Amino acid sequence: MISSLSGRVEAVALNNAVINVNGFGMLINATPQTLSGLQVGSQATVYTSLVVREDSMTLYGFASAEEREVFEVLTSVSGIGPRTGLAILAVHSPEQVRVAANTKDTAAFTKVSGIGPKGASRIVLELNGKLVPTGAAAANGAAPGTAGVWEPQVIEALTGLGWTEKDAKNTLGKLAKASPEIVETGNVPEILRAALRSMSTGARAR
Repeated sequence: MISSLSGRVEAVALNNAVINVNGFGMLINATPQTLSGLQVGSQATVYTSLVVREDSMTLYGFASAEEREVFEVLTSVSGIGPRTGLAILAVHSPEQVRVAANTKDTAAFTKVSGIGPKGASRIVLELNGKLVPTGAAAANGAAPGTAGVWEPQVIEALTGLGWTEKDAKNTLGKLAKASPEIVETGNVPEILRAALRSMSTGARAR
């Protein structure tokens, strides 16, 4: 099993990246938060999970071993594939997933696009005892971004997930008014999670 990759970042797209490892370009699929920490031309290390199907082998990359662990537990749930696992981690930090599973908070999982009440109930049922909160900070140790730099990164991540640029900018404007303490940190992963939660709630309201 390929548990991690270290090398030069060759490309970063909306939902994947290519890391050159000793001359081999390794494609990884990842959350917007993980991708936001990769810069083309820089050296990087990502933790990986290899998903093997009859007709494919796909690598999923993560910024931390904890994130990978939660992903692998999530994808052990019937009906939760790798894409849905990534979608959950795009909305919630690993610790938030642990807390939601431990407290049977189905509402937390329905904030993720594509997961309804029945699916959320199945998730908390199957995760019972498998994920225990560690007490880690909700931001998952992510380093704050530089003021003025985070906004285009968040907008690009949101548009890559299917939202329009107009919707992304409107959401960030509302987020700045409703939760200035989150925006002022400049923390890209945390701002992105908050924006996704807001946009998912808005989509259900419509």
